Amino acid sequence: MIFKVFSNLPDSMISTVLLAFQVDFDGKPDSLFFSDGQRRIDFVLVYEDESKKITHKRSDRKKQKRKRQVYESNLINNGLQLEATRSVLDEKLIFVKVHAPWEVLCTYAEVLHIKLPLQPNDLKTRDSAFNWFSRLFRVDENIIKPEQEFFTAPFQKELLSNFYVQDKDTFFNPATRSRIVHFILSRVEYATKNNVKKFGINKLLDTGIYKAAFPLHDSSFRHLSTDPSCPSERYLLYREWAHPKNLFKLQPLDFIRKYYGEKIGIYFAWLGFYTNMLIMAAIVGVGCFLYGCLTKDNCTWSQEVCDPNIGGKIIMCPQCDKVCTYWNLTITCESSKKLCIFDSFGTLVFAVFMGIWVTLFLEFWKRRQAELEYEWDTVEYLEQEEQVRPEYEARCTHVVMNEITQQEEHVPYTACGKCMRMTFCASAVFFWILLIIASVIGIIVYRLSVFLAFSATLSQHISGTDAIRKYLTPQTATSVTASLISFVVIMVLNIIYEKVAILITDFELPRTQTDYENSLTTKMFLFQFVNYYSSCFYIAFFKGKFVGHPGNPVYWLGKYRNEECDPGGCLLELTTQLAIIVGGKAIWNNIQEVLLPWVKNLIGRYCAAARSEKVIPRWEHDYHLQPIGKLGLFYEYLEMVIQFGFVTLFVASFPLAPLLALINNMLEIRLDAWKLTTQFRRMVPQKAQDIGAWQPIMQGIAILAVVTNAMIIAFTSDMIPRLVYYWSFSVPPYGSHSSHTMKGYINSTLSVFNISDFKNASKPFSPWFVNQTCRYRDLRYPPGHQHQYEHNIYYWHVIAAKLAFIIVMEHVIYFVKFIISYLIPDVSQKTKSQVKREKYLTQKLLHENDLKIVKKTMGKIANKIIQGVDSTFRPKAE
Repeated sequence: MIFKVFSNLPDSMISTVLLAFQVDFDGKPDSLFFSDGQRRIDFVLVYEDESKKITHKRSDRKKQKRKRQVYESNLINNGLQLEATRSVLDEKLIFVKVHAPWEVLCTYAEVLHIKLPLQPNDLKTRDSAFNWFSRLFRVDENIIKPEQEFFTAPFQKELLSNFYVQDKDTFFNPATRSRIVHFILSRVEYATKNNVKKFGINKLLDTGIYKAAFPLHDSSFRHLSTDPSCPSERYLLYREWAHPKNLFKLQPLDFIRKYYGEKIGIYFAWLGFYTNMLIMAAIVGVGCFLYGCLTKDNCTWSQEVCDPNIGGKIIMCPQCDKVCTYWNLTITCESSKKLCIFDSFGTLVFAVFMGIWVTLFLEFWKRRQAELEYEWDTVEYLEQEEQVRPEYEARCTHVVMNEITQQEEHVPYTACGKCMRMTFCASAVFFWILLIIASVIGIIVYRLSVFLAFSATLSQHISGTDAIRKYLTPQTATSVTASLISFVVIMVLNIIYEKVAILITDFELPRTQTDYENSLTTKMFLFQFVNYYSSCFYIAFFKGKFVGHPGNPVYWLGKYRNEECDPGGCLLELTTQLAIIVGGKAIWNNIQEVLLPWVKNLIGRYCAAARSEKVIPRWEHDYHLQPIGKLGLFYEYLEMVIQFGFVTLFVASFPLAPLLALINNMLEIRLDAWKLTTQFRRMVPQKAQDIGAWQPIMQGIAILAVVTNAMIIAFTSDMIPRLVYYWSFSVPPYGSHSSHTMKGYINSTLSVFNISDFKNASKPFSPWFVNQTCRYRDLRYPPGHQHQYEHNIYYWHVIAAKLAFIIVMEHVIYFVKFIISYLIPDVSQKTKSQVKREKYLTQKLLHENDLKIVKKTMGKIANKIIQGVDSTFRPKAE
């Protein structure tokens, strides 16, 4: 699109033109129109009067004023109408209201390929069998009336008569008007330097020439507008959507889309769908948890740990060098009871269920997304409507040949330059991921070193029965403090990397806004994946797996002895880590997203009230709200997808995760709605066809989740060793029991070590003079055996069973996932019929009319030609 430039006028003439549009506030606080009451305000620009600024040099103020005046002059030259009003509360501020006339809207609607109504939708809709039930949770249709459905087509000015235009003032709704105006504002020039054009409202905001630019909310969220022509959609959204009383109501998605645009609408549609699907997962998870609670008293191996005649007589070897002492197995009695809740047969059932659930969620979401694409007219959005980013356009200085059109076009870099940019960006991302891995290694070193300190401080005596000692073991203290430090490190690295990722993506210079967001999404998620999940992967798959035995322990960096798990395994520690990170993250995000904007607005309202009790116009109310930020809902998506990862990747260790996620999401929907409707300025409405790069990211998580949960059950929990013992090693030839039983399991899984075989570097300071042996968690031959301290036959049976379990579980779940994906089509038959019907109507209404005209014209020409031929060859009269 070529924009008209109006920058050659002298300063005095530009000032005269602009001053002609300055008016005083008319005292109507809810007015959404110019002072004439006819022209609607589609956008508002805010700047500080240069003559009243005291913080800049006079020459700088003059340059800023010149750029602003040129910019506003070019806006007027491109058809927009401006009206300036000075602030009621602060006389230094000036609000420039922008209106787009009908001709401008029609022109740019065609440029942007915006779909607009052709005729009402005449396809009959069949009510669902559950329609009567869902009606109980819907918004009252008498309050928020359902939107009339239309067949739509990309707008064309010359075919205006074919479109469903009943009223020019309402044909383009406020969201569409604001979107068109923002498109113009982003591309109008304000200066030229070294033959490089500078344009766009974003750069003017970054340099401080303008302080804000935003579309208006249509009313206060507290009460209806005093203007009878205003629908007060913001008030209705707050009352029927954002208010806490609507916690269990369905969202009015069409109304959200109408007010905020498709991009916000698709986010809340996805979040609501995800939350609804979590209900089934939460019910099954709670069922598995209750099953573990009910069966924990029958947990034979836990009873053996707590039995004074069994666990009370088992002396465990020190878990660190020198300062650690021998300890009694009964110290882990309480943790073994808790572990019975999570490490049960119900966990296996739940892990298989979640592998299938995540496939159902993704497949049904594709269907729902296809329905929304049709209903919200975004089916062919990416191919037709999306425009090039102004930041990309500004850098288009190189000329290349388009392979398809064989015409010259401008690009911001050559093929070599693009390759160098991509290499630099990939290297930067890789460097930051390595930095996170380094921080994780630092946390591991902390765990290894602080365990020594806790072991010396929290001295454990075998005869100790102190209540605190039962819970505050060195392992527990190390795990909790390391989890807290890991959480703090995660949050600090998040703050830094967010800025770095944006800088890298800006340097990469993607062509469209969708490309920009997808590129940033990929970078941020790679970082967040390593940042959030690395500690969980360490506990689940590395801790306690490579420790050697007391006579030959394995060391990190040649100095720090590897950590060992409790005799019951590391599953309970993984559960603790998940609970701290998920819970802490939810609290932190709510503080960041809700509390801080609320406090800032509260302070702003208090200061404004202290200055004046005057009537304030709508645009000034909105100016004092918080800006939404350039990335919009990016961080909300990121927060939910990270949660989705916790719910699916490690759910075998924490079956209550879906329940916690469900509760959090029910609150998150209302908090995000409350935040948008009450604390933030209205976002510029944007189109979005789908949830972007988050869809393939979730599909990748779903595939990985099957592997991680199978490996957690196989390698982190003790389920496989217990099954092997029950079916093979509790009875002859390996066992002494006459029937399959779990009795003797603890004794069979704790190997024997002769304390005389300690190396000097590992020998504990405190001597032990009763027993000559201690026990440790492993499956090795005892001292005196010809293969002493080597892995025994039980170990190899367990390894084979674990590998077989992983292979079988993965293949079964992947096969079921494939069948489900095949059986559930991405687009429903109903949606396909509606798309076909719309294309048919578009063809009929927009093209057949032209064809009739052509036929009619060609028919006249053909008749004239035939008449001419007849007259030429007709024989002359004799």
